[in-house]
Amino acid sequence: MNGLKKIWILLLFSCSMILMAQDPEPLPIGAAAPGFELMGIDGNIYSLESFSDAEVLTIVFTANHCPTAQAYEARIHKLSADYAPEQMQLLAISSNHPDAVCLEELGYTDLGDTFEDMKIRAADQEYNYPYLYDGDEQLTALAYGAVATPHVFIFDGERKLRYRGRIDEMEDPYRQPEKHDARNAIEALLSGEQVPVETTRAFGCSMKWKSKMAWRKQLDEQWAEKPAPLEEIDDEGVKKLLMNQGDQLTLINLWATWCGPCIIEFPELVKLQRMYGERNFRLVTISVDRPEQKKKVNDFLEDKQAAFPNYLYQGADKEPLFELIDPQWQGNIPYTMIVKPGGDVLYRHSGIIDPLEVKKKIVGQLGRYFADD
Repeated sequence: MNGLKKIWILLLFSCSMILMAQDPEPLPIGAAAPGFELMGIDGNIYSLESFSDAEVLTIVFTANHCPTAQAYEARIHKLSADYAPEQMQLLAISSNHPDAVCLEELGYTDLGDTFEDMKIRAADQEYNYPYLYDGDEQLTALAYGAVATPHVFIFDGERKLRYRGRIDEMEDPYRQPEKHDARNAIEALLSGEQVPVETTRAFGCSMKWKSKMAWRKQLDEQWAEKPAPLEEIDDEGVKKLLMNQGDQLTLINLWATWCGPCIIEFPELVKLQRMYGERNFRLVTISVDRPEQKKKVNDFLEDKQAAFPNYLYQGADKEPLFELIDPQWQGNIPYTMIVKPGGDVLYRHSGIIDPLEVKKKIVGQLGRYFADD
């Protein structure tokens, strides 16, 4: 196993369930940087030798979805910008296996950890450093001993490890850190001095090893077993929904079993509830099928695993419903709106949604960091 040791550790997730994951031994201080060949989001293959001109090499293992990693993005960007390329080169590596990331772990993000998602995230945040993908086999993370996102490894000119751990001690992006461990290590190496603190703990989301794919399958199966409730709703009930007097951001989707675009779109709605349902978010659907079609609607919801509030509109005439939802709406479905607590409408769209656009709206309102809760 090339010196790597398999261990099973217990992880407590927000759903209060225990997981098992594989963690490697951390690379010891003084060890040579393991070689790698990884694809960057620009389509180029990068190796350790690609950065040989830099006096100091900083490798950050990170992830799109992790709220801690997102909280550090601006600081990682500044760390990269503060040094000339010949002084310090920073590169980021995403090692999470995309299929091992559960939907329920994506509550603070609009993106998963696929290679295509990496491209979007880097463009959105204007990454000023190479972003490499290690998620398929995760050999680089295993070789370096990365266990969290973000996890920092800093090497000297001979590519010997001189620092391993956190960027600083402050996860909250709205507060200023006092212990700049990674920056202090870089400054010491550039000055030819001893690194003052060589190792710290790395805090953040656990690495999503391939072995966790079985856990994602288990969560999918558990979700499939949940009931898909269906109740009747009239105009007064719709008015109450639109007032949104609780504290939850509410997505309301109007659809019908006979609507092809609605059927195409529906699985994305289920994903939204699974992603954001543990936060102050709820998804509600209103079917505009005829009231006598209740069994057909119910069967559809069960098949699509719609384990959230669903309603069947009881009015024979749909015109009052259209007027309540949006006086400008022409009645074409699907129709989606996001209503903030108190009733203000954040988003309206008729037709099939762009899932990424909707996720950006939701996470933009809920926040990307633990500090936002």
